[in-house]
Amino acid sequence: MEDYKQISDLIVRRRKFLGLTQQALALRAGVSLRSLKSVESAEGNPSFLLLTRILNLLGMKLHAVIR
Repeated sequence: MEDYKQISDLIVRRRKFLGLTQQALALRAGVSLRSLKSVESAEGNPSFLLLTRILNLLGMKLHAVIR
């Protein structure tokens, strides 16, 4: 899905902007590194809760991202 790819790209850019590693963000989100990598590469089908949690940790809101 193209929208999910765009959200994934935003997550990666924001994480890097904040100077966070994938490992650090995964730890803060309470998920495995593999799960975060899956989200960032737009693979699989992450839950709404997981996407919301990651975006919130990055200071982003889902409703603003999917406008």
